[in-house]
Amino acid sequence: MKKDLVVSCPNCKKSVAWNDNFPFKPFCSERCKLIDLGEWAEENHKIPGEKVPTSPDTH
Repeated sequence: MKKDLVVSCPNCKKSVAWNDNFPFKPFCSERCKLIDLGEWAEENHKIPGEKVPTSPDTH
């Protein structure tokens, strides 16, 4: 029998088995998933890189 991979929830650090019993993986719950999404939306998390120049809308 194969053992499930166990990871830590990126938000609360609770252990999460990587299987169908945890539909929000790698998060432990929908709450932790939404907290993380809010952090990205508020730009508290960023992926480093060069800024992309914006051009005026030509529509």
